[in-house]
Amino acid sequence: MRVYNFSAGPAVLPLEVLEKAQKELVCYQDSGMSVMEMSHRSKVYEAIIAETEAKLRKIMGIPDNYSVLFLQGGASMQFAMIPLNLFRNSGKADYIDSGMFASKALKEAKKFGEVNVVASSKPDNYSCIPSYSKDQFTKDADYFYICANNTIFGTKFNTFPDTGDVPLVADMSSCILSEKIDVSKFGLIFAGAQKNLGPAGVTLVIIRNDLLGFAKENVPTMLDYKVMVENDSMYNTPPTYGIYMLKLMFEWIESKGGVDGIEKMNREKAAVLYDFLDQSTLFKGTAAKEDRSLMNVTFVTGDEDLDAKFVKEATAAGFVNLKGHRSVGGMRASIYNAMPTEGIKALVEFMKKFESEN
Repeated sequence: MRVYNFSAGPAVLPLEVLEKAQKELVCYQDSGMSVMEMSHRSKVYEAIIAETEAKLRKIMGIPDNYSVLFLQGGASMQFAMIPLNLFRNSGKADYIDSGMFASKALKEAKKFGEVNVVASSKPDNYSCIPSYSKDQFTKDADYFYICANNTIFGTKFNTFPDTGDVPLVADMSSCILSEKIDVSKFGLIFAGAQKNLGPAGVTLVIIRNDLLGFAKENVPTMLDYKVMVENDSMYNTPPTYGIYMLKLMFEWIESKGGVDGIEKMNREKAAVLYDFLDQSTLFKGTAAKEDRSLMNVTFVTGDEDLDAKFVKEATAAGFVNLKGHRSVGGMRASIYNAMPTEGIKALVEFMKKFESEN
């Protein structure tokens, strides 16, 4: 029996996608072999990776002057790759510190250039997106960095900073394809696959072409975006099976009415859970209402022992991975694209029952 998996990542995948992968596992189409066994240089695989990119460009509306890359090393590798490629004039960058991953990214960037922390919500335990004003921005910054959705703390940017001519860089690991965005507003978007795109092992990068070619000569070849673009993500062996799984996920999103259809579903799903939290006498949401994430819902009872009891009983009832991140405690329900609405409704019913008993 499949459980309702609320893990923050690696996370739930749609049953239809898993079944399609299962069906094609041993033999992909008429190739006589599994995608896992294919040479990345074969015609069959080249068609798979090309189709994966084409589907993403279509559902996300990626303009022609952007390149799409399927890399490795997770989002964490991007923390270094971004400054190594984008520090090209002033050697300065603006960062908004809105959570643990933004904090890790800015720490990494400091190794390579000058970082201005425009605003931080660390004093508020990252329970909100910090407020900022344009006069805090560095006029000659090489780029401006945000983490669009903060997985651990359950917050998101509802409006993105207007950075003018300075390229806006966004970590969208936990919110990519969850709602409509205008790609042309960004210089670079990246996402680890394991939350909303597929299994762990692939990192998606979407980069505007005028930002390519600035890596210094001492930057390792594998960390140069231009090299990766020139080799169509295949400078070395890419995570072939993970990319194939992305293709199946993009087909699934298409079948749900594209990103528009997914966003509608996500807003409805999140509302079910937040509406319950807002009227509950036991459970309380921890993120500022105006900054609540559609993907990661964080909440507590106010009593650590009761939190632990809830997680234990929920797990026994088939609602797994609800324990909050070790740095914040409490509970977190990650309700990515693949989490069905009935999973949220069933969780709320369970929470109501737990509340009445405790």
